[in-house]
This record gives sequence, C-alpha cells and structure tokens, in this order.
Amino acid sequence: MKFYKLLSLLTLLLLSAKTFAGGFLIVMPDAHSNPNNLQLRPGQVNPALFPLESRSTKIDTKIFDQTATTTIEQVFFNPTGRRLEAYFLFPVPKDVVISKFTMNINGKMQEAELLDATKAREIYEQIVRRAQDPALLEYYNRGMFRVRIFPIEPNSEQRIQLTYSETLQKDNGTISYSFPLNTAKYSAKPLNNLSMRVSIEGSSKIKTVYCPSHESEIIRKGDKNATVGFEIKNVRPDRDFELYYNMDNAKFGFSMLNFKESKEDGYFFLNISPGLGEAKEIVQKDIVFVMDKSGSMSDKKMDQAKKALKFCIENLNQGDRFELIPFSTEASPLFGEVSEFNAENKKKAIERIDALKAIGGTNIDEAIQLALSSQKTKSDRPFFIIFMTDGKPTIGETQEEALLSKIKGLNKNNIRIFTFGIGTDLNTHLLDKMTEMTRGHRAYVLEDEDIEIKVSDFYEKASSPVLTDVKISFDKAIGVSDVYHKELPDIFKGGTLSLMGRYDGSGKSVLTLSGKVNGQEMKFTYELNFEKEQTRHSFIPSLWASRAVGYLLDQIRLHGENKELVDEVVRLAKKHGIITPYTSYLILEDEAIAANNNRVRTDDQLLRPRALNAPQIKSDLQLEEVQVTINSRSDARKSGKAGVQASKELQEMNKVENISATKQGEERLVYKDKSGESHNLGESISNVRGRAVYQNSNNWLDANIALNAAENNNLKTNRVKFNSQEYFKLMQKEGANDFLALGRNVRFMMDNEIFEVYE
Repeated sequence: MKFYKLLSLLTLLLLSAKTFAGGFLIVMPDAHSNPNNLQLRPGQVNPALFPLESRSTKIDTKIFDQTATTTIEQVFFNPTGRRLEAYFLFPVPKDVVISKFTMNINGKMQEAELLDATKAREIYEQIVRRAQDPALLEYYNRGMFRVRIFPIEPNSEQRIQLTYSETLQKDNGTISYSFPLNTAKYSAKPLNNLSMRVSIEGSSKIKTVYCPSHESEIIRKGDKNATVGFEIKNVRPDRDFELYYNMDNAKFGFSMLNFKESKEDGYFFLNISPGLGEAKEIVQKDIVFVMDKSGSMSDKKMDQAKKALKFCIENLNQGDRFELIPFSTEASPLFGEVSEFNAENKKKAIERIDALKAIGGTNIDEAIQLALSSQKTKSDRPFFIIFMTDGKPTIGETQEEALLSKIKGLNKNNIRIFTFGIGTDLNTHLLDKMTEMTRGHRAYVLEDEDIEIKVSDFYEKASSPVLTDVKISFDKAIGVSDVYHKELPDIFKGGTLSLMGRYDGSGKSVLTLSGKVNGQEMKFTYELNFEKEQTRHSFIPSLWASRAVGYLLDQIRLHGENKELVDEVVRLAKKHGIITPYTSYLILEDEAIAANNNRVRTDDQLLRPRALNAPQIKSDLQLEEVQVTINSRSDARKSGKAGVQASKELQEMNKVENISATKQGEERLVYKDKSGESHNLGESISNVRGRAVYQNSNNWLDANIALNAAENNNLKTNRVKFNSQEYFKLMQKEGANDFLALGRNVRFMMDNEIFEVYE
C-alpha cells in the first residue's frame, strides 16, 4: 500500500502513535486489522496500534567550520507479542542544505526518501485534517525524510541510527546550528533518557559559543575547539536545540542576532568574547582576599573557606599582586599592602590561612577600609576584592547606608568588590549594594552548599582579566535602548560579555568597545546590521525581558518600591511570560483590580482564571520572598533565608543567557486545584514570535491581546473554525502556523488583526 493511502488512514489514529526527539515513529496496523474497514469515532484508539517505548535518544554532532554532521541513535522497545510495521519521519532542520543522509536499522542500511517542503506540507496537512491535531504545524515549512521500518520484532528492541550532514548558515558573523527536539506537544509520555553533544572545531579561533535554548555545559579545549552538551532524563522537550558560535582571529570575537516583527521595535543579542587567549594577553591584577573569621564561622564553614582561599592564592598569575585580610573583632592584614605573588609570599599566605581560628565579632567596617587602602599609589592595574562573610556588621560602623557611604568615598579607582555571603544571617542589602556600586559579582552559599566549590568556580572564571573598565557605545544610525547589563562587567579569559537590548529602525550601525589593557586604553569597532524584519531568533525577546524584569525587581528590592517600576514589571512579565513568584504575585494583583473595575473581561486574563480554580493560590503567593522584594523598607526583611533567596534569583534573572534560566523560583509555584490535582502557575505558557501565549483549560491567548484589551475593541476579529476551509487557508499566511500549532482553540494577533480559532 502506498504511503499516502496508509497515512490518510493512520492519521486518524495519531494519538496512539509515538513521537520522539528528532523524528516520528508511526506504527502501522497489523495483519489482523483491515484498514479499509476502520470505522472509529473521533478520539477512539485502534487496539491494533501500539506506542513504542523510548529507551534512549542520543545525538552526537561534529562541526568543522560551517559543516555539521549529526548522528542520532535511538532505541525503541516493542512491548507486544506481534511483529509491527512503522514509518519513521524526520523533519529537516529549517534553512539548511542536507548533503548526506543515511539510516542504519538494527545493523542494516536503509534507504530514506527526502521530501521537499512542499511534499512534506501535504503530509502535515493530512495529519491535521485526519487526526484533528495541529501540533506538527510547527514544522509545516520544513522538508522531511521518511523510511519504512519492517519488521519490528515482538518483545524486542529496535535500534535506529541516522546520520546527515548540512551546511550551516552565517548571519552577522554568527554561525547557527539547530536540532528538532520539540516533542512535548505530541509525545505520549516523557523520554526516558536524552543526551546531546556537539563538538566544534574551527580553522580559525573559536570565540563566542552560546546555547540560548538549553542549560548546557560548554567546555573549551584550546583556541580552536569547544564541546557543548547536556543530558536529561524523563523529560518532555518543549523547544528545539539551538547553538550559536563564531570564529575570529581578532582579539575579541563578536556576534549579534536580531529579532524584529514588522511595525514593532526590534531586539538584539550581542556576544563578545576573547576566547581562551594567550598568557601574554592576560592583564596583571591586584587582588585582596578578605575573609570573615568571627565565631560563627566555626567547624565546616571555616574548613571550606580555608580551602577556597588556598585555591585562589595557588592560582594567581605571574605578575599579580595580592593581600590577605582575615577579620573578626579586628582586621589583620598579612602584608599591609598588595605584594608580589612569589614563592615566599605564597608560603606566608598559606601558613596564615592554616592558622586561622573562628573567634570574635564581625568588623566589616575595618576590613573593607583596609582592603580599599591596600592598593599601591598611582597603579593602573585592575583591583579586585573578594569578600567572604557569614554575618552582619556588629563592630565599628554597623549602619548600612553609613557603611556604604564610606565605601563609596574610599573607592576612587573603580575597585571591584565580589561578595560571598555564607548562610542566611546576613544583610543582603549591604552586600548587594556593595557589588552594585562597584560593578562586582554577588553570590550566596547556603547551609547545604560547599563554600570551596562556589568560590573556586567563580575564581576560575574571574582570575584572568583581559579587558577592564569596559564601555560600549553605538553610533546614532540606529536608536538603541534598554540595554542589559546596565553596568558592564570586566571581560575575562574564556568568558563572554553578553548584552541584550531593543532597537528602533533598521540598517547598518557601528559599535565601539573600549576598555583598559594593563593601564592602556584600547578601542575595537564592529559593523552591525539591524534587520528590518527577522523572526527566526524568537528566544531573544524572552531573554531580554527576563533581564529587564530581574533588574527592575532588584531596584525595587534595594532602593524601594516605585509605581512606574512595578507597572513595567507587570507589563513585561505578561507580554513575555516571565512567571516567577514575584511577577505572579504582581500579575494576579493587577488582574484582580482590572476585573473588579470591569476593565478586562475573563477571557482576556492570563493567570487569574487558574488562580480562581485554586483555593489556596492567593495565600501561597503571599511568600516571604515576595514581600522582601516588593516591600524592602523593613530592616527585618534584609536578612534571613528569604532575602538570600530573592537576591540569588533576581541576579540570575538579570544575567540570564538561556531559556531554562528564565524560570527562576518556578518550583515554588505549585498549587492544587479544586479537584486536588497539582499544577504549576507557570505551566502551559509558550513563547511564539517573541511573545507569550497562555493556556487556560483548552484555550490559548496571545499576550498582545490581553495587554491591549481596550484598544483591541477597534480591531478586526476573524473567527475561524478549526479544520474548516478557512482554517487551511489561514495556514498559508506567513507566521500563522506558529500559533496554530498550539491547539484547536487559539486567539492571537497578527498584522493588526485578531484571529480566533475555535472548535
């Protein structure tokens, strides 16, 4: 029987087919079924069809310059006592040129047929028509490989190995690689095991490497090699894997990606990296290690802190200078000023560390003053302070604002302070404001965490500065705004500086990067192309919004509530689906007020319909962390576990670089509905074309409709019945399928019109 005839029958039964990361496996009826006599009611499952169990999925990709070869190994299991037949369908990654494709099924080579996008669309459209399931429309404009698999033996494993090569695209100096992983919409149950590894080798030096779609490990193996990978179990992948890199023999590699819909402001993502660099490129630095040895730092904390300090000192670079200042009731510097890193001074420092004992009070005032005054006069070197404490100031100046004023007055030479708060009995406002005013970094080590690991992990990244006092400017050709980070950090060997912002207009522009290298001012220029319309990189608005919301919430937490800031947090969180305990609380408050004033109808609310079905959600969101963030005036809320939690999460939001990291605190949004079933307030939110679409029950709602409810009354509304002739006509409209793939009841805005798809 020809494939199309079988497909028209099988798509009726798609709910009992199984989809896996990378491809689709459609099981055929067995010999005891008569396909010509299938009379099934909608939703009824044919007992002759069996979803196969996924035992493992492994993806291994090797890239040289712009050529990628991907090998996929999948193991399925047939749990039945019968032989089965299936078709394996694999969507071709978008905008790539496939040069080779082979399949090995249980050790035998099989020929696969490549369908172009037009033929593949016919199959996808048949699935939508017959199976009443629009999920595959996400891949509607892609090509497809297909291969017949027979036999699949009873009670046995089925192994599939698939290999293909492609030429990768380059845009604005950035090379992109993607792999279809998004199976959440049509997988019957989570994948048992999913692993992915991408090895990159370049003929030129590899500079920037980043993965915005997944939280991945990036390992640099010399100037021209890098490996990216992750492994997860029992998951439902909900987005395709995306990786970006660039190769450049210049001192700093540079890449930029855009996202812009017509008639709206655009978003950009800049990434600047020196790569691994060479030893001669590393800037010599002065660094002071300030360690709390008060009575509360006893036992395990003291042992871990000592090991962390030893690691830092043993990994100083040749030419560095350093000082060690332990403090309790008093601060006691080792040298009196920063001194050369050599064998003798290293030995003195290790001996001092070994002799430390936890005793006395907490004199932060004196310790910081001594650290700030340790710099040699007329020094052009970058000066860093690593400050570790587990308590609040109890001796000397103890008032937060007075102490911060002292630090500001003494810090005349752009000294960076990196704070490590140990435990929860801390003044998080004091530590966070210290890092904020000095463009440093803050970190907290909770009771069950290892101080040594936290400090050494940070120090490995920050021990080798390449460019300090960093500044970035754009020419006036393009209107650039709302750039995050607000305060630029120094750039370190092997690290990156990533910036996200918004832009108005389109065309060419020039960016200037400047900073100091061993006291000398250096400038680098890069040509940019801000595109008029580019919707491929839809992750950029979400990442930008997370940084913006994190920054605004941090400002509220540290400097007090401001209505304009709160309103902007609510707007951005709604539009981009930034759902945290803090933003959920604010969104629910905002929607409750709007509903009471009859400004927003129930159908246009995003989170409140769920909250109304969850009796305890209101009280659950009265979290202490939320109050720490929104109402920061009480001194009692500046310390404790809640304050530490808020500080950690908001900093992560403000530095986010992948979609997974935008879900800060989501684990604390679990609630039970009226039937006792557990849900998460942040679930069922998809990002489509740069904005969030929310699901309540079976209905999906575009955030742009909810945000502009009053103005939308004047817009044309097109009601389209699912699976009607008008529906399939709508599928041909550019961008519509991104929304249609969500489900059978979707309201979305496009081209200044509203489209309402209904069953």
